[in-house]
Order: sequence, then C-alpha cells, then structure tokens
Amino acid sequence: MKNIKLAHQGNILRYEDAKNQLSIQITKFFYTLIAEKNNILLLEEIFNLAERQSARSEVSFRNGLIGELSLTQSRLAAENARYNLSASKITYSNNMSDFLAMLGKAVDENITLAGDIKIIRIDSDAEALINQYLSKRPDIVRNAQEIERLEASLMQTVFQNRSPSLNLSVDWGSSNFDPFSDSISATARLSIPIDPWIPGTSKSQTIGKASDSIKKAKMDLEMAENSAKTQIRSLSALLKHSWDSILIARLGLEAAQRGYQLTERGFNNGTVEQLTLQDARNNMADARQRLLRTELSYFNMILDLSSALNMDWNTLIETYGVPSEEI
Repeated sequence: MKNIKLAHQGNILRYEDAKNQLSIQITKFFYTLIAEKNNILLLEEIFNLAERQSARSEVSFRNGLIGELSLTQSRLAAENARYNLSASKITYSNNMSDFLAMLGKAVDENITLAGDIKIIRIDSDAEALINQYLSKRPDIVRNAQEIERLEASLMQTVFQNRSPSLNLSVDWGSSNFDPFSDSISATARLSIPIDPWIPGTSKSQTIGKASDSIKKAKMDLEMAENSAKTQIRSLSALLKHSWDSILIARLGLEAAQRGYQLTERGFNNGTVEQLTLQDARNNMADARQRLLRTELSYFNMILDLSSALNMDWNTLIETYGVPSEEI
C-alpha cells in the first residue's frame, strides 16, 4: 500500500512538473512573439524614415543639390528597409501559426497578441534560494520518494526471504466403537532459511540487488541536488551579469538615437553624405534590436530560474524584483 501511494504521488509530481514546463515554454514563446512584434514596429519606423529620406533625395536631385549616386543610395536604403520589414513579418506570421497550433487554436482565427516585456532587476542570493526551494523541486522530491519506495521494497524482500516460517498441524483420531480411544495430536514446525544468509546464493543476491538499488537511488538524488544547485547558482549569476548588459544596451540606444539626429541634421544642411546618414540609421536600428534581444534574453533567464526553483515567475518577480528598475 505504501509503494502504491508513493507511485501515485510520483505520477502527480510528473504531471505537475510537465504542466509547469509547458507553461514556461508557452510563456517564452508568447514573449518571443511580443519581441518580434516590437521589432516589426521598429522596422516600420526605420522604413518610414528611409522612405521620407528617399523622397527628400528625389526633390534634392531634381533641384540639383545632390548627385545621382546619392539618389541611388537613398533608394537602395529604402528598398533594404522594405525587405527587412517584409522578412520580419513573414517570420512573425510563421511563428504565430506555430504558437496557435501549440495552443490548439485554428491558424485562421483572428487573434492578436498584446503585452509588454516588463524588465525588472532580480536581486537574489543563490544560496538562500537553494536552501529555501531546492527540496521542493519535483525531481528532488521524486528521487527522495524513490529511495523511500526502494527501502520499503528491500524490507519486503528481506521478510520474504529471511523470515522463518512456522507450520502448525493438528490430527484428531477417532473410533466409532470406542470413544475413549480418540486422540488429538498437534505438531509445530519452525523453518529457518539458510540460503539468504549465505553469500552468493540466489536469494542473497536478490537482497543484495535491492540494497544496491537504494545506494544507486541515493547517488542519483545527490547528483540531482548538485545539478540543481549548479543551475540555480549559474542562473542567479547570469541575471546579475546580464543586467549590466541591459544598462549598456540602453546607453547604446541613447547614443545611436542622438547620433542619428545629428547626422540627419548635417545631411539636411549638406555637410553629411547619404552613406553616413544610412549608417547612422542602421546603427540606431541595430541598437534598438540589441536592446530587444538583451531584454528578451534576461526575461527568459527569469523564466528559467523560476522553473529551476519550481516557482511561478510572477511570484519570483514580486519576491525578488527591484520595482525602481522597472521600465
């Protein structure tokens, strides 16, 4: 009965773990689509900038202010921006179809995604997280239950093979002619098995295998704990390090935006060439995309850490987030 109960609890843990992992996977997919959607908005802005610049170049060329090469470069920049926007929309559409299929939704349903990637700095101590949440991980609980089940099985095996057996028998002899000659006899026979106590015998090996299974299960538990500790420490360290990457990416975007503004002003005044303006615009787009990728990577690490702790990611943010750093 105990083994059946442990097996039932193990199945429940597997179900809950699978459900949590699926939830993490869907959440990652959802916010990846949100990031791709934001990237499309960025590329649309870059395309509009390139188109406006191309229109201005057409006017300047007709007025003799710029040469044919600058006009061609301006047109090329607009077409490149159009191509990048179109490619991103196709990728988003394909990924959206995969996401709807994962949810069991029809691809032709009119579904739009809405949401923002809220980046909050996570301030947590890895050792404190390990002490508080390691024992609650489903894999750790399952391994501990497996040891308990094997210990119960070992006890059952020992009782079946080494326990003495007692046989009782009663005989009653009666005579129809002489009732006083009736007799009752009782016999008790105690059998003590010898084979299980002798090394090398089949029954002794059966007990030894059961004992070895417990040792292996304990080693598996220790390895699972060490792997989980390493994962939690690694993710905590990466979160702290990656926050610096976000700050650097934000500063890079500010510098790229300011650089484009100054370059565009210089181009309109005739002191900057078309290629320089195009490079500044591309640098601004790259800086925004770099920030989007960095923030998405940071958010995915939050999801991975919440999975490693068997904790809801919203609870992780509420518990260990620093609200002042929220975008």
